[in-house]
Amino acid sequence: MKERLPHEKGFHVSWDQIHRDGRALAWRLDGQGPDNGSWRAVVGITRGGLVPAMIVSRELDIRTVDTISVKSYNWQEQQAPTVIKAPQAELMGDGHGILIVDDLVDSGKTLELVRTLYPRAHFATVYAKPSGRPMVDTYITEVSQDTWIFFPWDMALQYVEPYRGRD
Repeated sequence: MKERLPHEKGFHVSWDQIHRDGRALAWRLDGQGPDNGSWRAVVGITRGGLVPAMIVSRELDIRTVDTISVKSYNWQEQQAPTVIKAPQAELMGDGHGILIVDDLVDSGKTLELVRTLYPRAHFATVYAKPSGRPMVDTYITEVSQDTWIFFPWDMALQYVEPYRGRD
């Protein structure tokens, strides 16, 4: 059998799918906040967490939205995560009542870093891989560790070679 490149075991997510999964995440989080079931704010981990954070904030009618920018990839190569933009300190405190949203937890290193900064926050992702799953409190879909997720904001329509051969 032909050896496949890592990106060939792909999970392609359309705009419709990320919207449905983002709404499912919101429904799962509804009423789960520490303040009589509500959340004080949503913080999206940029860049991938921006779309699901917006969907969750809209569905749960949370008007306070901020971002934390963590760089953990250089193209498709994972590296040590670094915070390059933090949310408002007076909003965050230790994270109590804050919902931190990302598109995916892969190795868990990004969430591990953010969790050290805001240990009482609730961490939610749309997708989770086994290595990072312990770092997330709520997620919708688990995929295998060797699956590469192709998000719609990273994609364009193009020809794809058939899985088995060219005939």
